[in-house]
Amino acid sequence: MVKDIGFIGLGTVGRHIAANLLKAHYKLSVYDSKPEPAKDLLTQGAKWASSPFEVAQGKDMVIVVMPEKEEMEAALSGTNGFMAGLSPGAILVDMGTHSLEATMELSAMAVAKGVQFLEAPIWGTKEHAISGLLTVLTGGDQTLLSRCREVFSHFALNIIHVGEVGDATRMKFVVNLVQAELMEALAEGLVLGDRLGFKADKILEVLESGGVSSPLFNAKGRSVARGDFSRNLALKYVYEGLLMAKEVAAQDNLELPAANAVAKVFEKAVKAGRGEEDFSAIFKELR
Repeated sequence: MVKDIGFIGLGTVGRHIAANLLKAHYKLSVYDSKPEPAKDLLTQGAKWASSPFEVAQGKDMVIVVMPEKEEMEAALSGTNGFMAGLSPGAILVDMGTHSLEATMELSAMAVAKGVQFLEAPIWGTKEHAISGLLTVLTGGDQTLLSRCREVFSHFALNIIHVGEVGDATRMKFVVNLVQAELMEALAEGLVLGDRLGFKADKILEVLESGGVSSPLFNAKGRSVARGDFSRNLALKYVYEGLLMAKEVAAQDNLELPAANAVAKVFEKAVKAGRGEEDFSAIFKELR
């Protein structure tokens, strides 16, 4: 049974996953390159670790939610890396969104050390994380997933096994592509509707009444209508995920014309300094 968890990566989503694990009364040690996000967690009972090695040492499970470059650095930083701290038999859960190459490299390092590896990229926003409504896509041994389900249930509504290690990363590419294109479609619809003289609320009422209705349109459309672009999911991360999807498509000589067009809009938004805003801020670029 998993009782003692090390947690690495206290970003927009990670800090709320950690908070939900504390509410579930797990023993939790946390680490991030920036200590500031840990303050609230420490008041709730988390223990601060001074290095990736320390946060992993002696733990039943280590969960990592970091961008690829930072995660690989934390894994491979010699005697201070979390790979060095993991004990044989411990469970390493990789919840970041990475290239397929990085996922497979982490898996191989874990296997070489006798560590059980579960690929589990998360899908959702800050609001989903706060409410415990994230989706977790998993790749790896189903028996290992069964051991992790109870932990995941405290922050995820949907836990979907999609295949072997590597398959969850591949599925996340699909998610990244569709998510970015849906946001682009909504933003373009709102901009066009505005030019035609319609208020955003009326456009959304019509869209939500028919076959194009979606939870993303409802949530993001309402926030855009209010002029609220506060970060739930950073635009820069959606853009990076879209680029990964385009890259794997190109490797298979697959043409994705809509993805190419949407990527240009996201690129423009990032260059305009909107990368840290919510990904709905592409509306500002189109307007």
